[in-house]
Amino acid sequence: MKRLAPGVWRLKEFPGAWINVYLAEDVLIDAGRKWDRRRIFAELDGVEISELALTHVHPDHQGCANWVCDAKNVPLACHADDVDAMEGRRSVGSGAALIPKIYDRIWTGPPRKVDRVLTEGDEVAGFRVVHAPGHARGEVIFFRDSDRVAICGDVVRNLSYLTGRSGVLEPPDEMTYDPAENRRSIRKLAALDPSLILPGHGPAITDMAEFTRFVAALPVD
Repeated sequence: MKRLAPGVWRLKEFPGAWINVYLAEDVLIDAGRKWDRRRIFAELDGVEISELALTHVHPDHQGCANWVCDAKNVPLACHADDVDAMEGRRSVGSGAALIPKIYDRIWTGPPRKVDRVLTEGDEVAGFRVVHAPGHARGEVIFFRDSDRVAICGDVVRNLSYLTGRSGVLEPPDEMTYDPAENRRSIRKLAALDPSLILPGHGPAITDMAEFTRFVAALPVD
């Protein structure tokens, strides 16, 4: 694991930080794709966790949730607006376009009962839950007020899926149910004045001046 902030680590992935899974104190944040089962369990070997909390329920974030919770005997938490997806009553897929449908088919893990339903202001491992819909209905930011670290799921990414290069970007429209709403959530993230942003895809965002310029250039809907 790579330590990114006090009490916060990112699980290893080869060749780089494409599908991020974090450990915040003893809470696992997100669960990758079902393909990530081997590397997640390798990283958690000998590690005690108390909970698995999801930033949102998409195929690349809930994939191993059922298996992790079973193996570690821990509860599963996600936002109220994504409970139906996690429990199998609504599609986990992020859109009707071809690529999201493919990802849904090959990456989505088994459904599972949600043990803890998160709402605005709840606390997870010292982080405050901030509802940030747009990319997903139940998308949340985990924000730690003490040092302004934000684990933001897919509200923004720091990775080009075409080139593999770092760079702050919006999530792709075809994988986002409401891009305009997601831009409002990006502005909500900016209003928190984060010192460090840990996205679902790509390395940590440490240049807050770059992030501020990115937010300022967003279209106003």
